[in-house]
Amino acid sequence: MDSMEEDNARVNVKNLVCAFHEKELSGMSAGSKDKGKRPKPPQSTTSGPVSVRSEQSIEVPLVFKGKQLKPPESTTSGFESLRSEQSIEVPLVFKGKQLKPPESTTSGFESLRSERSYGAPLNFKDKQLKPPESTTSGFESLRSEQSIEVPLVFKGKQLKPPESTTSGFESLRSERSYGAPLNFKDKQLKPPESTTSGFESLRSERSYGAPLNFKDKQKGSPYGMPQPWGGHVICPIDPPRFKAQCPPSAVYPVLRTDHRGPDDVIHSRMKDKPHTSSGYVSDMSDVSQDKSYDFKGKHRDYPGTAESHISSDTSNYSGSRDSQYDEEMVLPDDIEEEVICDICCQAPAMKICLTCNISYCEYDVRQHYTVSALQRHTLRDVSAEVEGKRCQHYQEPLDVFCRTDLMPICSTCAQGSHRGHDIILQKMPHAARQMSRADENQVPGLLDTVVPPPGKIKFLSVKPNSVMLSWGCPAGLEGPKSFRVEWRSSKREEDYIIIKDFLRIEINNLQPGQQYLFRVATEDEDGKLSEWVKESVFTAVPAPRHLTKEHTEARAVSLKWTMGDKMEQIPHRFLITVTSPGKEPQGIHSVDCYKMFSDLEPDTEYTISVSTVLNNQYSKPVSTTIQTDPCLMEVLSKIGLEDQYDNKLTLSTVLEMNQNDTSENDLETAKSLPEAFLKKLMMLNANARSVKCVSHDVDSDKSNAINPLDLITALFLCSDSFLHQNIVLKMSLCQFAVPLLLPNNETGEITMMLWAMREIVQTFRPSKEAFRKLSCEERLVLSDIPLVSFVRLGKMVSSKSQILNGLLSDNQQQHDRFFHRHMAFGDVPRRISDGLVEISWYLPCGNRNIDKFTEPVAITNLRGDIRAFDKQFSFLCQTSAAVYIFCDESEADSFNSLEGRDVKGKVFLISSKKGKNFTLKIMTLKPSLKTTNLSQKKKTDTELIKAIQESISKILEKCPDKVQLANLADRAHCSGILVDEDTDECQSARKNANKITTHIANIPKFKDKQLPSQGHIWKALSWLENEWWRLRKVGNQNIEDYRKSLKTKEKDLRRKQQRFEMTAAMSDFFHGVVTSEVQRYYFLKWLEIDLDNLFRHQLSALRERYKEQCQKFPQEKEQIAEIDKQMSACSLHLEHFFRECGQLYECASYLPEYSRQRKTMDQLPALCAQMLLDGFPVELVDGDAANIPMKWIKEVLTELHYIMNSNSKLKVITVIGAENSGKSTLLNTMFGVRFSTSRGCTRGAFIQLINVSKDVRKELGCDCILIIDTEGLKPHQMAQDDHSHERDREVASLAVALSDATIVSVCMDNSREKEVLEIVQHAFTRLKDVDKKPLCHFVHINMSDMPPAERKKRDKELVEQLNEMIRRDTNLMKANIMKISDVMEFNPDFCSWYVPPLWDGILPMAPFSVDYSETVHAFKKQLIGDLKKCQERGDLTDFVGRLESFWKAL
Repeated sequence: MDSMEEDNARVNVKNLVCAFHEKELSGMSAGSKDKGKRPKPPQSTTSGPVSVRSEQSIEVPLVFKGKQLKPPESTTSGFESLRSEQSIEVPLVFKGKQLKPPESTTSGFESLRSERSYGAPLNFKDKQLKPPESTTSGFESLRSEQSIEVPLVFKGKQLKPPESTTSGFESLRSERSYGAPLNFKDKQLKPPESTTSGFESLRSERSYGAPLNFKDKQKGSPYGMPQPWGGHVICPIDPPRFKAQCPPSAVYPVLRTDHRGPDDVIHSRMKDKPHTSSGYVSDMSDVSQDKSYDFKGKHRDYPGTAESHISSDTSNYSGSRDSQYDEEMVLPDDIEEEVICDICCQAPAMKICLTCNISYCEYDVRQHYTVSALQRHTLRDVSAEVEGKRCQHYQEPLDVFCRTDLMPICSTCAQGSHRGHDIILQKMPHAARQMSRADENQVPGLLDTVVPPPGKIKFLSVKPNSVMLSWGCPAGLEGPKSFRVEWRSSKREEDYIIIKDFLRIEINNLQPGQQYLFRVATEDEDGKLSEWVKESVFTAVPAPRHLTKEHTEARAVSLKWTMGDKMEQIPHRFLITVTSPGKEPQGIHSVDCYKMFSDLEPDTEYTISVSTVLNNQYSKPVSTTIQTDPCLMEVLSKIGLEDQYDNKLTLSTVLEMNQNDTSENDLETAKSLPEAFLKKLMMLNANARSVKCVSHDVDSDKSNAINPLDLITALFLCSDSFLHQNIVLKMSLCQFAVPLLLPNNETGEITMMLWAMREIVQTFRPSKEAFRKLSCEERLVLSDIPLVSFVRLGKMVSSKSQILNGLLSDNQQQHDRFFHRHMAFGDVPRRISDGLVEISWYLPCGNRNIDKFTEPVAITNLRGDIRAFDKQFSFLCQTSAAVYIFCDESEADSFNSLEGRDVKGKVFLISSKKGKNFTLKIMTLKPSLKTTNLSQKKKTDTELIKAIQESISKILEKCPDKVQLANLADRAHCSGILVDEDTDECQSARKNANKITTHIANIPKFKDKQLPSQGHIWKALSWLENEWWRLRKVGNQNIEDYRKSLKTKEKDLRRKQQRFEMTAAMSDFFHGVVTSEVQRYYFLKWLEIDLDNLFRHQLSALRERYKEQCQKFPQEKEQIAEIDKQMSACSLHLEHFFRECGQLYECASYLPEYSRQRKTMDQLPALCAQMLLDGFPVELVDGDAANIPMKWIKEVLTELHYIMNSNSKLKVITVIGAENSGKSTLLNTMFGVRFSTSRGCTRGAFIQLINVSKDVRKELGCDCILIIDTEGLKPHQMAQDDHSHERDREVASLAVALSDATIVSVCMDNSREKEVLEIVQHAFTRLKDVDKKPLCHFVHINMSDMPPAERKKRDKELVEQLNEMIRRDTNLMKANIMKISDVMEFNPDFCSWYVPPLWDGILPMAPFSVDYSETVHAFKKQLIGDLKKCQERGDLTDFVGRLESFWKAL
């Protein structure tokens, strides 16, 4: 007999006794002639053995046909009758009257009753009967401390209890023995006589006698605690504190023979509400239940085959569990162990009810103090005293009776020395009684032939709702076979089935995580059953689903998941395990489907598993591996930006000239990457994202490498708002995708970069404008453009960003707008940039043969899995006209997370199988998830791109809801996303700027009223100053007198100018700049943006007309001049407000020093000087008046000298050249400065300052470099009648005179080149009286394809042209200037540059040319090297002196 059979032999002995009694009484009833008479109960005689009753023995009445049978008389002789200390004598009541208790006679012995003995009345037809006399002789009769005699009732009449006679033996009963009534056809049978001889009659401590049902005739037993009067305290089936409650243990008791729970239960007991595991049968919690096994109310027991109904599993327990013989051998160490509550099977038992025979924890015992019916019960502290008896050979319980040797044996002996004997699996006293009656032929059929049992049960599959089991064929059984399969759950759910000729079956409709007892018996033709073969198993627990990472930080990770299948109504828990290499695993208990893990290590891989726990059973774990983000400071420290996280990088710091500008240095460490990237970006190099260290091998060394997206994210986190704008503007010119939503994994914040994108302005041609051959120049954040978003779910084999690049590129050339894994260092794991949302735009050029989309569209790209960045994904869903989700088919189970999501536009799914065979589908998320195929499978990226392009085109044709990015700030706030414009300084500055711009309706009128000082009076003053030197109108007048008259007119004009008070607009402007440095910067930028937004369209149209007129009709000078005047009148920029400041300052200088207005105006030069340091250009020469406000400029530069602590030695670089020859663009590319680049917008001259790093100041011989950008030189035939050609000459000459190095921009237009060169030659030859020969570089624009030989030829021709001009000038010949090298330093081999075209493709989608950027970079290196050779020329104060003297000389 194996261990399972040994366990099966140890449980539920009471059922065997009841089955035997039922058979015996059934035979007696069948043989009775007088069926209407009450059968006389047999006498019970014991001889030899000791008869004992347990402390809590309860005799349940026997009922036959609704009438109570008289119990057998009990006679004892020579014994001592004892009652326990707490025996309760319950009064006997008959018809409402109390009967006199029976007399007790003892002979030769001592009769004892306990201190609290109660005799229970016997009632018959509501009259109390006299209890039977009890006689004891020569022996000691023992009763338990709380023995309660329950009356026997037959047909409503109380019967006299049977006499019990014992001789020379002691009658023993277990401490908590209950006698259950035997029912036959709803009538209670008389119990059989029990005769024992020489044996010991034992009952287990907590044995319960349960009724046997026959043909569903048993009355519904009360559901609750048994009471001394035979009734029950009715308890609800589902107590309110349990969601799923098993029946109370009063009906289905949950008992442990050793009062011990398994170690895992004892040490991990719940602290919250009790778990619903009470009510387990013995194979779950070692409980012996003496209840008849009734499957569907049709249970049948056969003689000799009654046994335990449930198997035992000792895997989680120490020692035997359910045999009463085990109890007799319990060791003291075991007795002292913890006793578990019989109700919840979790908490330690505190009390034991001697009436209910149940152990209660502190929680479950409360009803005994609150329910009146339970308050009469007797409670005691828990006691673990047990008795038992074991086999002398194997120390195992004597749970088998050998009818051959007439002795109890253990299961091991039954397979050993007693093999082949006639044995029965019953408790010893009842087995002996059965054998005795078999010998007397009183129970026919008891010794019938045994039906062979089936083989051992095996479980082929175990699922949450089904179990497939098989068993072996019965030995020796031939022919057809019939089996009865029964199963029962821990919640008392029962069922059965009879099958024929099958040895396996699948049982369905089971409950998950429940323990089921399966038993199989062979059934012969007569309906007899073999010995049951039993096995128990837990159904599988459904595993959690959709385990996803919700958020990841450096030291925290949040996960969420959904319950297992069909687990919504079943109370359960989750066990979460967290493992990491080299660390002890950590277990976490949770009842929620969400968990935040904190105190993790940054940049560490964790494996997190989640299992469902139900009834102490665990599902298969679902796992995910998560890499915590590196601590942001660690990444910043690696690239040398840790200090800039708090002290932000500024534009002036980035533009500073350092060692990398003066020499070629390889990048040796990662700390040099940020500067290298910014330097390349400022020079508009489209390869800026590919910067790398020379020590890094792309293929082998990725551990120390930095993903360029991480580098860009770090730079944005470490830069101020103004550098953000500059970086984004440069990135857009390079056609890089720019950040829309910037994550910060240090704080967990997400920021919408609206302010950073405000400077992006693009020109494009939508379909309507293209038809009319017009263009749109728009600030993109204010343009109504549909938004289309691309995201991914899970991991992908193919690159989403690479597919987007193909979508946005034309057929001729592929450009990488979105950085992807196939670029340099693109396969380096991202550490801080996951969650970044980038945006790029597709803007049509108006050519249908080139345009992929005829309307503009904005494309966003979310970096990372949408399950981890739900906030960003939700924002995109609520703002996009369409959302495309890339997903591998292996992630199909995660689609359910999209169901019910709020989406504004359409949702498309792009599914693939390992990066191949793409399928485009449309998804419906509400009310339920549904997908519909839109295309056949696409095998290549090209086919997929075409399918996406067609679907987007259809969306654009239907005019979806267009959005302005500026209007998405409110939506961002609702999604918990910050906006970079939310700062107080930014909002306050915007309000100040709006005060000015809201009142501007007509620019010329606004200038006249709000900026009067720079109007006609200033132009008249400028003309008087120029005339004082030029004397154009002197005629025949005396020169001295003429000049005196000019001075008189100038004084009159100054007096008129002084009468102007500060206007409202200038007052608001002054209020905006006299604030903190940050707010002043915001104010100036807001004002610049708002002014541009007002009349950009009008100016753009005028510039297009001007360009066309100059190209097609250059001879029409009047019309060109008229357009130029309109452009000047419609222009309103920051320089106009600073011009007014300059005029107000000069006027205030004539006021008394104590004047309030003068004190106010005295602050303006310092503010303007600070602007120069912050990177703003300042107007040097007024382009409208062709004059320099000398006093104002002198004060500004002097204040700048003081701000720089007198460390202001400088060198000057100037650019001159033809109009629209790319002078400003060239300077911006070389030095990263911000001169305006619109066509014809530079009027006069502007200066901008670049600081020089301390480590190269000595090498360069200066502290700063001053850059001068000049107005384009016009050919003489295009000059206006107001001598503007002279203004061009004067500005060019001034720039050359002030500079240490002069850049001359020359374009390919031969018709204009000669006249422009004449102006250049004039500018240099004007310096003949100045002891100076500036360095000169000629830059030829749009000359990329010219071969070297052609270039040399062109250089030679250029030199000859300039020399010829000098030879024709007799004045120069007289000054002994014979060639161009006499007035400038020029070497054609080193000072002539051929710059390729600016754009690499067709605008507006063309990126900045890499060749242009690299050529300009080489030119910059040469230029800086030449500056080292230039003679030092003093500081800013010296520059101011030279400026004044040169201007007067000109």
